[in-house]
Amino acid sequence: MKQVFNEIKINTKGQGLYNFTNKTISWLNDQKIVNGILNINILHTSASLVIQENADPDVLYDLKFFFDKLAPMDNKLYKHTTEGKDDMPAHIKSALTNNQLTLSYKNKKLMLGTWQGLYLFEHRLQKHTRILTHHLIGD
Repeated sequence: MKQVFNEIKINTKGQGLYNFTNKTISWLNDQKIVNGILNINILHTSASLVIQENADPDVLYDLKFFFDKLAPMDNKLYKHTTEGKDDMPAHIKSALTNNQLTLSYKNKKLMLGTWQGLYLFEHRLQKHTRILTHHLIGD
């Protein structure tokens, strides 16, 4: 049994979904582990991780639009507004999605469906540098 760690940084340009599937697969291709479990963690509370469709960009647009309606940017609705109108809505969106993903890794292949991709879901309006950790455990 072996385990390896990796950290990637993703520079966002504001709200949206950022596909990092290829960065993850590229790192996995360099590993000696053939079968195992990959855990991906985001080290932030105002962005999150999702597995989502990678074929039709309308899905990503609609997902962002839905979450914006679900957690509107209206400071009158929230007590916590320290960092601006996107502050509390970003935390709500993060709480409703994932801060980590765990996927099977079999025969040097990440177990994703044909139309699935790994996305960082940026909930803030301004650009940020987000840090993701990868933890691969296996043989």
